[in-house]
Amino acid sequence: MMGRIWTGDELTEDTTLTCDVCVVGSGAGGGVLGLELAKRGLDVVMLEEGGYHTRRDFDLDEAKAYSTFYQEGGNRATDDLAISIFQGRTVGGGTTINWCACFRTPPEILERWRDVHGVKGLDTAALTPHWDWLEERLSIRDWPIEQANRNNRILWDGLGALGYSRGTVKRNVRACAALGTCGVGCPTDAKQSTLVTLIPEAVEKGLRLYANASVRQLSTQGVRVTAVHADVLDPATSRPSGRRLTVNAKVTAVCGGAINSPGLLLRSKLTGRGNVGKRLFLHPVVISQARFRERVEAYSGAPLTVYSRQFIDRGPGKLGWLLEVPPLLPLQSAVALSGFGAEHQEHMASLPHANALLSICLDGVHPGDEGGTVALRDASEYTRFKVRYPLRDFHWEGFREALKVSARIQFAAGAEQVMSPHSRPVVMRGEKDIALLDRAPYSPLECSVVSAHQMGGCAMGGSPQTSVVDSTLRYWDLDNLFIVDGSVFPTALGVNPMETILGVARWGSQHVAAAVGSTA
Repeated sequence: MMGRIWTGDELTEDTTLTCDVCVVGSGAGGGVLGLELAKRGLDVVMLEEGGYHTRRDFDLDEAKAYSTFYQEGGNRATDDLAISIFQGRTVGGGTTINWCACFRTPPEILERWRDVHGVKGLDTAALTPHWDWLEERLSIRDWPIEQANRNNRILWDGLGALGYSRGTVKRNVRACAALGTCGVGCPTDAKQSTLVTLIPEAVEKGLRLYANASVRQLSTQGVRVTAVHADVLDPATSRPSGRRLTVNAKVTAVCGGAINSPGLLLRSKLTGRGNVGKRLFLHPVVISQARFRERVEAYSGAPLTVYSRQFIDRGPGKLGWLLEVPPLLPLQSAVALSGFGAEHQEHMASLPHANALLSICLDGVHPGDEGGTVALRDASEYTRFKVRYPLRDFHWEGFREALKVSARIQFAAGAEQVMSPHSRPVVMRGEKDIALLDRAPYSPLECSVVSAHQMGGCAMGGSPQTSVVDSTLRYWDLDNLFIVDGSVFPTALGVNPMETILGVARWGSQHVAAAVGSTA
């Protein structure tokens, strides 16, 4: 049976569907799950809040891309606006607009999930065959240092000069033209996202995908989900069209990602004994800017190809971090780079000479670090949630030390100037100035913090008293509800999360299928 993709403008009246499994979300979790279930011959309906966009829509127009392909038009943030949150909202989810970095889950993280959070059966040995399959299917390959752009090469050279560990990143691409615009969608289909790989294959096997379908609530009766209720959105405005889509499924799998998945459960009055929306982790990031005499052109070439985990473990109570670089596209840079007025204008004029280093901090692995929370706003709010993430002293200590390390790396690679992400940037013109970072203010809104990796909110664990889903990804108190995305992670990872989500989803598909009665 051949499936199909529908968009909101094709649904001209209220519609009710029946199926074996309703998958809510089409990103890394939903994309893998949908294919694996369809391959078993199950009747699968997938609902995606975002629009259906293809390479013809990925025209490198940043202004359109962020407002169209990202949650809340690219403006999602914590309640206090201290942390900007970048998250996908389109068919393929984050896999459509991320920077193609692929890492297997660090073994120590899976061991922590087992030893501290009581997760059973999910270890490196269990995930390895799924990662092997995914890496072959999605063409996940090492990107050689010889092909690194100047922006990444600066990180590589600086790490080498200081004797720090360094590595090259695997990327899910095929015949990549290295345009540098992964974050606004790939116009050549080189990026092997779920949009161009797993979802089309699933559709060939019968999956029915409805884009512009915003799932508002799950109906339950006893210990079962009985219906999934969605508002159909107008693709042109993303506003409700007034039409409703209802899915009656034997099993429901929520794959909306951290923030949206706990949000849907809370709208459905499923609190997981008070655990839904807790343990939200953001991999909080601080960015160190640098200017080089030569042209860097960080907006061109494969965006993210070098990393270092030299500082991921700084000991008990100390925030560690992963080092990478971001692409510096013009609009993105205008928002992210420091300074105001003439100062900011000068930074933008010198953008071809700019480099930036990301310090991606590993949260959730130290005693007392419970991360943030997701809660509902009032009834008038359609997509925005109340996201809180308290930044405490140990966060700021980690950010300060990370900025000092980044500055050393940038100077070691030849930077003539380094600037901090403060609202009034610390400007350093040599190593002797790095100590100025100790005297800078570290508090919300005075030092910019961003997030592109959201995890947790529906944590997996060994007890319903402390987690939302069990070790088969099943919601503790309902027989036919599963959560299959990064929201089930009990902690952050310390690496880019896409491949972990893909692997956990493929591993977890066996449990979802079994709940339908499939033994294939």
